[in-house]
Amino acid sequence: MNLALGPLKPEPGELIVGLSCFLLMVWVLGSRVLPRIERLQADRRDAIEGGAERAEALHAEAERTYRAYRASLADARHEAARIRQDAAEQGAAALAAAREEGVRERDRLVAEAHARIAVDRALAAVVLRRAVGELAVELAGRVVGEPLAAAAAERDTVKRFFEER
Repeated sequence: MNLALGPLKPEPGELIVGLSCFLLMVWVLGSRVLPRIERLQADRRDAIEGGAERAEALHAEAERTYRAYRASLADARHEAARIRQDAAEQGAAALAAAREEGVRERDRLVAEAHARIAVDRALAAVVLRRAVGELAVELAGRVVGEPLAAAAAERDTVKRFFEER
């Protein structure tokens, strides 16, 4: 075989060995290396694009969770406001009941005090009338110059005087 390759004149044995090595390399690359490269590229593409899709899904889930949280927080605020309102109403009712009880107790105490004062006033009037009568009889006895206590007691002069008044 005479090939006109110019200054390159390969030997046919070397050409066959070189060609067979080249074909072996192409076969190894095609069967082993290229599938691995394609698999790595697919994994990377899945990691990048799938990561974005997963991130979007997680974002959507987080948004739903946030909305649910906001709704439950609003419900809790409404419930707290209702509880505060109920407590204020119960407090006002308890205050009104305590005020009524206090007014009743005050009225009862005032009535008892008025009754005690009336009794004390009557007793004081009796005691004072007796004392005024005794002092008047004693004074009259001094003016007259003789004791008039027995005569006044016998005639009930002081008693008649106060009964006329």
